[in-house]
Amino acid sequence: MLDDIIAGTEDTPTPGPTQLLIKAKAASINRRDLLITTGRYPLPARPDVIPLSDGAGEVVGIGDAVRRFSVGDRVTASYWPRWISGPLRADVIDQLGCTSDGWLAEYVLIDEAAAVRIPDHLSYAEAAALPCAGVTAWNALTRPGTLTAGQTVLVLGTGDVSVFSAQLAKVMGCRVIATTSSAAKAERLREIGVDEVVDYVATPEWAKEVRALTGGAGVDLVVETQGPATFGQSLRAAAAYAKICLLWVVSEKPGAITITEDDLSGSLATVWREFVGNRSELEALCRAVGAHRIRPVVDRVFGFGEAVAAFRSYRDEGSFGKVVIEIG
Repeated sequence: MLDDIIAGTEDTPTPGPTQLLIKAKAASINRRDLLITTGRYPLPARPDVIPLSDGAGEVVGIGDAVRRFSVGDRVTASYWPRWISGPLRADVIDQLGCTSDGWLAEYVLIDEAAAVRIPDHLSYAEAAALPCAGVTAWNALTRPGTLTAGQTVLVLGTGDVSVFSAQLAKVMGCRVIATTSSAAKAERLREIGVDEVVDYVATPEWAKEVRALTGGAGVDLVVETQGPATFGQSLRAAAAYAKICLLWVVSEKPGAITITEDDLSGSLATVWREFVGNRSELEALCRAVGAHRIRPVVDRVFGFGEAVAAFRSYRDEGSFGKVVIEIG
């Protein structure tokens, strides 16, 4: 199905009264984009929808009623374009690249209510990492009562959410432990500030090593991106009153999360889910990224005509951060 991906259009659309016409500069791939191509995503995609929820570009035209933006502004847009603030509701369940056209096009129409200015220091490729992976990491760390300076955060692997979580946790004053199976990736994790790295191949019972690194106390927060196979060890690595943000369940075939008595022994951890976030949370992330001069990690960049190759690379090759398609 990857060969059926729409790679944009040469037509220049006309913005409606509240819309922005954006010259797309870059778009990034998320796991949900692969799930959409295989029909496994829980929200049904519109037939022939233009893919990719995440992107960034320059405003080149505005509708008559637009008040928040001007031509020349550098913008991205919320993953859920009609979810502005508060809890997610059934009446705002729309997604770019799923139920409405996404960023894999030369020109994109976005309602001004969904758009957010990107930090000045970021390239368009870096800004294309913000709406999904960035907001997900932000919410995993900043929900009320989730995290305070001096606590310890565990991230699993080197995917985009894990890397972004590590970057954000460090500027929040936290100690960060990460797992990986690659010496090269371990070095890159240390370069972005990760304090300790555990090789989960060399140490299959990596939860014991994580607890040893915390003096037996366990970590205060787990950003769990690799379940269901890792969930039991995440519980064992967590402190008694830790929080575990279960962001996604990943398996070749849908399966169940199994929790043993040993996993739960002594644990009073709180487990919760996140489904990216709203525009207000994207704006908060952008303020933090701008204030701390954070640069999202871009691992590989493809050209606009290489979109299918980019999807295949994301699917088949391990990454450290984001896979990005530069558009124009």
